[in-house]
Amino acid sequence: MVVAVDEHFAIGKDGHLLWNLPNDMKRFKDITYGHHVLMGRKTYESIPVRFRPLPGRANIVVSRTQQFEGCKSVATIDEAVAFAADCNERELMIIGGSEIYKQLFERTDKIYLTIVHHTFDADAFFPTIDWNDWDISNEQRFEQDEKHAYAYSFLDLTRKQPTAKYTLAK
Repeated sequence: MVVAVDEHFAIGKDGHLLWNLPNDMKRFKDITYGHHVLMGRKTYESIPVRFRPLPGRANIVVSRTQQFEGCKSVATIDEAVAFAADCNERELMIIGGSEIYKQLFERTDKIYLTIVHHTFDADAFFPTIDWNDWDISNEQRFEQDEKHAYAYSFLDLTRKQPTAKYTLAK
C-alpha cells in the first residue's frame, strides 16, 4: 500500500486530497513507477485528467459499472489481484481509496506511509495501524518549508508476520 495520512489516519475529503506536498508526490511516483497500481473508481476520477491513466504504471481500476481508457477495469479486488499476479507483478501497489485500503489491509505485507503532522477535517480514512504488527524499515522526518505547508514523515512498514497466502509472486 502507498498512502499519505494525517495524524488521525485521514486521507481525503469530498474526493480530494487534504494537502499538497511535492516531496510526497515525488515519492509516490518513485515507488509506484513501473508497477501495477490498484485503485477504486473514485480515486481514479480524483486524479487530474492530464495524469490519467498514471503514466509508467499499469492502472487497474475497480468498478462494477465503468471501463476506463488505458486501464484494466475489474469488478472485484480479487480479480485485480489475480490480474497483477498473471502479469508477474511482484509488488502490486494499492493506492486507494479508503474502501480499497480497508478491504486489502489484512492482506498487505508492506506499507509505504507518509504521515502529515497535522489533523484535518476529513471524510475518508485509512485503517488504523496497530504498530505492534509492523516493523519500520525506514523513517525520515521533514519539517515544514516554503514548498510544504506541513511537517511530514516517510515510513516504510513491513508486517512482522507476513500474510504469505496472498503473495503476488509466482
